[in-house]
Amino acid sequence: MIKFAHPEYFIYMLILPAIAAALWFTWYLKNRSIRSYGDQRSVLSLVDRRSRVKFWLRGGIVLLAFAALVTAYANPLIGTKFEEVTRSGIDLIVAIDVSASMRAEDIQPNRISAARKELQNLINNLKGDRIGIIVFSGDAYTQLPLTSDYSAALMLTDVIDAGMAPTPGTAIGSAIELARESFRKEEGKYKAMVIITDGENHEDDPVAAAAEAANEGIVIHTIGMGSLEGAPIPLSARGGEQGYKKDNDGSMLLSRLDAETLKKVAATTGGTFTQALSGRDNLATVFDQIERMEKKEFGTKQFTDYEDRFQYLVLLGLILLISELFLSETRNRFLARFSIFSPNDERRRS
Repeated sequence: MIKFAHPEYFIYMLILPAIAAALWFTWYLKNRSIRSYGDQRSVLSLVDRRSRVKFWLRGGIVLLAFAALVTAYANPLIGTKFEEVTRSGIDLIVAIDVSASMRAEDIQPNRISAARKELQNLINNLKGDRIGIIVFSGDAYTQLPLTSDYSAALMLTDVIDAGMAPTPGTAIGSAIELARESFRKEEGKYKAMVIITDGENHEDDPVAAAAEAANEGIVIHTIGMGSLEGAPIPLSARGGEQGYKKDNDGSMLLSRLDAETLKKVAATTGGTFTQALSGRDNLATVFDQIERMEKKEFGTKQFTDYEDRFQYLVLLGLILLISELFLSETRNRFLARFSIFSPNDERRRS
């Protein structure tokens, strides 16, 4: 496995087009200088020892050497020891609501931002568990299959936002069904799900879906985002043109937390319900419940040691630069005898 210690240094590769442009401009100036003495073909016939191919060959060597040195600067690392590491934990799927109502601002800065923070906090506190991520609105979609790669999971949380799913609405039952398909059905334990939503379900029956999940040993914890009093729904994310969702009569719609539904979903599977509040550790109860669950062992393979390999690319770059210095632009006398495009062919025949 290869990775780079400083991949940000690849930005210097943008200099390559500038070098190529400089080479082309140099070639253009040379040709213009030749044309100033008369017909280009006639002038070249007098200096037939100059090689056009070698000019571009030297230029290509310079470009290749620069690319090798930039890659060396990024410091490639090669994994040298591959071993299987045993971890113990559970399979955990987090389903996060991305419907439009999650833009409501009764939790600061808004529900979806607070939900992202809850998810990131959850990932940062996992120890050996596998995690998967589902986003849902009117339908559910797998954002991340079950994995032990917490770094990948954290990166994906940055792109989660209200309105990212194409189907409008809120279908908690659909998210539960998709989670059931993601878990191994032959295992009747080691499985948990966290649903982060405002609970305003309009599409299906989440309690019935939770009952089916409970039969397969899935424990569901729900985290309610929002207030019981409700809040208006912004039409766009922060920073955009301000406006709020209204009904057909022009009255402002309020999105309220449906705590009762979320409590029923959690109770059906033996899980817990938590109403999220600003400035509080809303996942403390969930962490405690996950830690108490029976764990299973995962066998995961990973590279445990990496070695620097930049020195080989530095050597390649230096060899290329040295060879460019010693490469003459004059044509090889022996090879020139076989050139069918020699400007002096006609002169030699006469």
